[in-house]
Amino acid sequence: MPNAPFEIAGKRIARGSSETVHLPVSTMPDHTPVNLSVQVHHGKRVGPTLFVSAAVHGDEVIGVEIVRRLLRAPQLKTLRGTLLVIPVVNSFGFLNRSRYLPDRRDLNRCFPGHPSGSLGARLAHIFLNEVVLRCDVGVDLHSAAIHRTNLPQIRVSPGDAVTRKMAAAFGAPVVLTSPLREGSLRGEAAARGTPVLLYEAGEGLRFDEMAVRAGVMGILRVMRSLDMIPAKGIAKAKVEPYYCKSSTWLRAPAGGLLRTFRAEGETVETDDVLATVSDPFGGKETDLLAPSPGILIGRAILPVVNEGDAVFHLAALSPRVSEDTVEDLATQLETDPLFDEDEII
Repeated sequence: MPNAPFEIAGKRIARGSSETVHLPVSTMPDHTPVNLSVQVHHGKRVGPTLFVSAAVHGDEVIGVEIVRRLLRAPQLKTLRGTLLVIPVVNSFGFLNRSRYLPDRRDLNRCFPGHPSGSLGARLAHIFLNEVVLRCDVGVDLHSAAIHRTNLPQIRVSPGDAVTRKMAAAFGAPVVLTSPLREGSLRGEAAARGTPVLLYEAGEGLRFDEMAVRAGVMGILRVMRSLDMIPAKGIAKAKVEPYYCKSSTWLRAPAGGLLRTFRAEGETVETDDVLATVSDPFGGKETDLLAPSPGILIGRAILPVVNEGDAVFHLAALSPRVSEDTVEDLATQLETDPLFDEDEII
C-alpha cells in the first residue's frame, strides 16, 4: 500500500524520499542558532514509524557513530514505513564534550518538558512532541559515562512485551530489565504509548568498534523484525543473549592503584579475584572478589581509585534460552533496580 506524505515541523516528506529537518531549539549567547536536526527517511510503502536517537547525553558519542553508519545501510533504499534519525539530541553537551546541559541539568530527567521552562525542559518538549510521539517505537542509544565502559546490552521496560520482542531481535549479549525513571525519555514515551528500547555500550567520549557494529546490526535486526526492511544481508545473532534479573556495582575495598584481572563480558564465579588495589608503596594489597556468580557488564577504566568507587558492574545470570521462552523469562526479570550512570558514583 502506498505511503502518504510524512509531515513534521510544517514540512511534507514525499514517499520514497528523505530530507533533513531542522527544528529550532535556542540561540547561543553569541547568537549562534541551535537546532534539533532530524533526518527523515519515508518509504514508498506503509509500515511502522521508528525513531533512532543518540547523544541525549552529550558525551555519548558512540551513538552518533552508530547513527552515521546506519544512515549508510543499503537496506534503507527499500524501506517500508518511516525512519526518523536524530544523531545529536543534546547539541549543547555534545559541543562541550559534557554529559549535561550548560546549567548542569540531565536532559534525560527533563521529560516531558515545557515550552517555557528551563533549557532542558524546552529541548525535551520539542524532542518529545515533534519526534518521539510521531513514532510507533524507538531505539535510544547510550554509553557509560567517562572513565567507565559498558558491555553492549539492551535495557527493556518492565512488563513491556513490545520492547522484549525488540530486544530478542536486536541480539545484544545481555538483556536487563530496567525500571522507568521519572523524567526520563523512556518513561515519558512509554506513558504516552511509544515503547523505547535502550542500548548501552562503550565509554563516554570514546569509540568502541565492537559496540558500534553491534549497535548498527542490532537496529537493522529490529527494523527487519518490524518488517521495515528485507532480511537480505541481515544475519541473525550467533548466540542467544543472557537475560539478567538483577545487577550490582562492586566497589573498591580501599583507595590506591587498581589492577583489573577481568574484563567486561567475562563470566565469573563466587570469590573469583576481579581486581587488586595497592598502595603506591606496594606495601598493602586488597583483593576485590566476586560476591556471586554473574557476568561483568561494565567496569571502571581509571587505574586510580578511592575507597568505595564503583569498579565492576556485575549482573546475575539466567540461562541462555531459546526465542520461544524469552517472553516467559523476561516477565520474571523485574527484581532489583538498575542504577543509572549518575546514581552509581
